[in-house]
Amino acid sequence: MSKLICEICPNHCQLDDQQTGFCHARSNIDGKITSSNYGLITSMALDPIEKKPLYNFCPGSMILSVGSYGCNFRCSFCQNYQISMADSKQAQTNYITPYRLVKLAVSLKSQGNIGIAYTYNEPLIGYEFVMDCAQIAKLNDLKNVLVTNGYICAKPLKKILPYIDALNIDLKAFNEEFYRQINGDLDTVKQTIKLSAQSCHVEITTLIIPGENDSEEEIRELSRWLSSIRPDIPLHLTRFFPRYQMTDRNPTDINKINALADVAREYLDHVYIGNC
Repeated sequence: MSKLICEICPNHCQLDDQQTGFCHARSNIDGKITSSNYGLITSMALDPIEKKPLYNFCPGSMILSVGSYGCNFRCSFCQNYQISMADSKQAQTNYITPYRLVKLAVSLKSQGNIGIAYTYNEPLIGYEFVMDCAQIAKLNDLKNVLVTNGYICAKPLKKILPYIDALNIDLKAFNEEFYRQINGDLDTVKQTIKLSAQSCHVEITTLIIPGENDSEEEIRELSRWLSSIRPDIPLHLTRFFPRYQMTDRNPTDINKINALADVAREYLDHVYIGNC
């Protein structure tokens, strides 16, 4: 049998039958590319919406947050590496169908739940599960939230956006070299932000890593570009703490975070600092 190409993200993995791609979660199964982590949940919690973080979308509400395993990036500073870098053999999972997940989300409305957030690992590599859940959730008057690295091709993104209410997109840095190091592409993430902002509520998070993406010039360029889309897009600048393969770094200086936030506020209406 010939190889099949996965068309969800720009990695475009070419997979033989029963082979799994770079993300650990998309496979060629019986002649069709699909999410092999479908319905396999590693994490689930009822969280404040602000924890996603989404500060300007239904503030004060709760949201049922779910995640699986795998990721199409390789960030040495990953905060959830136990699941994002895991494969099917390493991850501890529980299976849930889209209908059961939506039913659970509906039952939690009495606790302030407004919907489902697809988060923790990279949700869009589990594209089929997120799509199925999002469509059923909409029929049950629930909100759908994506917390994503934004590394997805335009065609599948445009197909799922009508079912998504809000996104927090992780803009890792504003330079191509940084994205090459994590197996990504800045232009793809910028495209995701532009397309999403046309129809959904969008907030951006950038983890400020000492010596990597913490120059005033870079944050100025990032903020100026965001403002060219819409100056009311919230930007979250979050403090780095040593994690995963980057334990040799110190936490980001709080004064540095505050200074970069001041730079961003020259261009954006809503700038928040996190982990401080």
